Amino acid sequence: MEKTNAFQNKTCLLTGAASGMGYLAAQCFARQGANVVLVDVNKDALESCCTQIRAEGGECIGAAADVRDYAQVTAARDRAVQRYGAIDILVNFAGGAATRVFGAHGEFHEIPIEVYDWGIDVNLKGTFYFCHAVMAQMAKQNGGVIVNLGSITGEEGSAAAVDYSACKSGIMNGLTKSLAQAGAPYHVRACCVAPGPVLTRPAMANMKTMAGRAADPQEIVDLILYLASEKGAFINGVTILADGGRNVMFNKT
Repeated sequence: MEKTNAFQNKTCLLTGAASGMGYLAAQCFARQGANVVLVDVNKDALESCCTQIRAEGGECIGAAADVRDYAQVTAARDRAVQRYGAIDILVNFAGGAATRVFGAHGEFHEIPIEVYDWGIDVNLKGTFYFCHAVMAQMAKQNGGVIVNLGSITGEEGSAAAVDYSACKSGIMNGLTKSLAQAGAPYHVRACCVAPGPVLTRPAMANMKTMAGRAADPQEIVDLILYLASEKGAFINGVTILADGGRNVMFNKT
C-alpha cells in the first residue's frame, strides 16, 4: 500500500496488534499518516512490530496489556493519550476461538468451562472493556470512530465454538448498535466488520464461499480503513459482512 495522508494527525489504537490482521492494519494506518498505538499481550512481538513500523517511517508506540484486565486496558488508553493527546480511532482485533487456542475438542457440554471463560473474557469482555475505556476519551474530545471485529460465525452459529459464536454475535448486534446510540451525542461512530474465512490460517481456505475462495487479509483491512475514514462518515451502528457471500449459501460446511 502506498503512503498517503488520509489519517494525518489522527491517532489509532488497535488491540491484538502484534500479529495477523491487527498488525497489518496498524501498518496500513501508519502508512496513511496515523499515529498508531499497538496493544497486545505479547510484549516481545509488540516491540518487534513497533520497530518494524518505525523502520518504515511510521509513528507508533506499543502498550502491553491483557484485554481481560480493565486496569491494564485503561493504562493502555492513558499511555496513548499522554503520548498523542487523543484517540481518534479504536479497532478491536484481539480475540480468538478458545476451543482452537486450547485444542479443546468435543461436544459443547464436554468442554471445560475454564476454556469458555477465557473465550468470553477475551472476545466479548475485552472488546467491551476497550470500548468503555476509550469511549470516555472520545466523549471528552467530542469525536471518534470505533470499529469492532465480528465473524461470520456470529451469524451462522457454531457447535464447535459456542462461546466464540455467542461473543461475536453479541459484538455484531447488541454492542455495536448500542455503542452507536451511546456515542451519537459525542459524535462517536461505531461499526463492525464481520469477516468470513480469511487466509490468516491455511484451514480457512477450506470454508466455502460464493466467491470460491477465502479473503486476503488486506481486503478486510481495506474495509476497516474505509469505515474509519471520512469516506465512511455516514456509516454507523451496522455490521458489514465481508464473507464472499458465504452467509447466503446453502449447504455450507
